[in-house]
Amino acid sequence: MKIQQEQVFENNKKNLKNHEESYDFLANKLSKDGHDVSKIVSELSDFQVAIPSWALGAGGTRFGRFSFYGEPSSLEQKIDDIGVLHSLTQTAGAVSLHIPWDIPSDYAAIKEKADALNIKFDAVNSNTFQDQKDAAESYKYGSLSNTSKAVREQAIQHNLDVIKIGDKLGSKALTVWLADGSCFPGQNNFQTAFQNTQDSLIDIYKGLPDDWKLLVEYKPYEPNFYSTVIQDWGASLMLANGCGDKAYTLVDLGHHLPNSNIEQIVSILQLKGKLGGFHFNDSKYGDDDLTVGSIKPYALFLIFNELVYGMQNNPQNPDLAWMIDASHNVKDPLEDLIQSLEAIQEAYAKAMLIDQNALKAAQIDNDVVKCQEILQGAYRTDVRPLLEKARLNTGGALSPINAYRELNVRGSLISERGKHTVATGL
Repeated sequence: MKIQQEQVFENNKKNLKNHEESYDFLANKLSKDGHDVSKIVSELSDFQVAIPSWALGAGGTRFGRFSFYGEPSSLEQKIDDIGVLHSLTQTAGAVSLHIPWDIPSDYAAIKEKADALNIKFDAVNSNTFQDQKDAAESYKYGSLSNTSKAVREQAIQHNLDVIKIGDKLGSKALTVWLADGSCFPGQNNFQTAFQNTQDSLIDIYKGLPDDWKLLVEYKPYEPNFYSTVIQDWGASLMLANGCGDKAYTLVDLGHHLPNSNIEQIVSILQLKGKLGGFHFNDSKYGDDDLTVGSIKPYALFLIFNELVYGMQNNPQNPDLAWMIDASHNVKDPLEDLIQSLEAIQEAYAKAMLIDQNALKAAQIDNDVVKCQEILQGAYRTDVRPLLEKARLNTGGALSPINAYRELNVRGSLISERGKHTVATGL
């Protein structure tokens, strides 16, 4: 299914007057407060978030999975679904492939389809947390950290193969997330596991093209529950530094223990020029992979405050690879992704309203109350008219969720694909 520009235009007509009134009111107020509203809207229009190829179908847990009708059963259909998201939101202009779940059968055709929908190929993701059919070795006891050299070599080669796949599509980064760890005390030697991982990552790093980055992701627990080899940002940073200048830490919001100060982690990594990527989701307890902003919107805003500050003041840090990493267990996957994209844009817009000069002055004066007032003043601003304006300027929908429903997108997908398709990789 492809949404036509005329359909979006017609859908916007009914709400255009209300939008214009809301936008004019907010823009006038913000301009009086010294904000460059046009610049903020332009930044929002330019901000693109990659959609992972594994997130277009229903998610699930170890207890079960409830499929959603009309799911994409091929990479081509997944690209089509991202095209639907992008046509409505104008902020989903990239796809992040997971290998081997989504290996193109025809690279030229996939690139042509993505180009037609204005979708780029973001970081590619390797998979050494599952055994693959006909593989000679098993990852049951780890991959890059395994005590077996044969297992490690197989995992290294898989990552090198993923780089080659990404290079054919125009990707510029490899993301490595390891499930490696242990479930019981004494199962692993911590130092050996870590050193094996470092050595394996160095071998992978050597296979990077000159203009590529290696993104090292971390997670405190799951699927192993006693120890994880890359358990936190410190471990990731050490491994990245051990590889070289093109290796960076990747932060996933859900990959932290409850109430971790993620904004501080983000800030320090940018200061050191080592924040390479960012995965958005939300959680209540652990790696819940819930809709972005659905549980802790203020925490998301505080993180974006640091991200915006870093983007403005840390030229030593590279441009970031942004991606949503969420699981849609009970929601329509595309609606869930639309809500996440909206929450990301909203937090970004609010963070751009923070008067960084005033905040710095209050910090120097140790005026704690003033610091809080500055942050919460920006957070309490209803920035949705700015998001609408950004979408309108680039041909998107004023209200992507409403447009999605009024255009009966899910119904059309079911008509095209049937009720019992299952997204690849799940």
